[in-house]
Amino acid sequence: MITIIDYKSGNLRSISNSFKKIGVEAIITSDPTEIANAKHLVLPGVGAFGTAMENIEPFKDVIFEHIDDGKPFLGICLGLQVLLSSSEESPGVKGLDIFKGHVAKIPEGRKIPHMGWNQLKQVKECPILDGVDGKDFYFVHSYHAVLDDESNLSAVVDYGIDLTAAVSNDNVFATQFHPEKSGVPGLKILKNFVSLE
Repeated sequence: MITIIDYKSGNLRSISNSFKKIGVEAIITSDPTEIANAKHLVLPGVGAFGTAMENIEPFKDVIFEHIDDGKPFLGICLGLQVLLSSSEESPGVKGLDIFKGHVAKIPEGRKIPHMGWNQLKQVKECPILDGVDGKDFYFVHSYHAVLDDESNLSAVVDYGIDLTAAVSNDNVFATQFHPEKSGVPGLKILKNFVSLE
């Protein structure tokens, strides 16, 4: 059973349907008890950093407990960005600070948002990326994660500069791209996540 946090900031149905495609039941919930009992937790996200953090507030403790217990956690798109310390999009708003770093506007000189398909370049071993290095994934974002500790960087994508595409540390994984909109390679990532103990 996969638990998807409903904090009013995500394209929850398409993620749930993607898990169904690989034969895995997923529940969408805003019930802290159900979230606390989750074995695998997914934090999706679309929209603005500040609004997302406001909506995540009631779930922060259960998210931290889940991660501290060593259970698999997956952030998607904005669900990656909120794992950092802060964002230029919402000055003064604190992120979850699970990964030290900040979220910055994609530099000028490139089309913003970075939207469409782009090729993943894996930069370190990461169990959820097993079998997808070099595959194309679907991105939609105007801001990108800048990590203080490069050892947490799992994959990048070339957009004139290398943008963070995936991060990981122990049981915490996150992708800037949308696995649920990325066809077969995206489903492979979800399968890899489900298979984590």
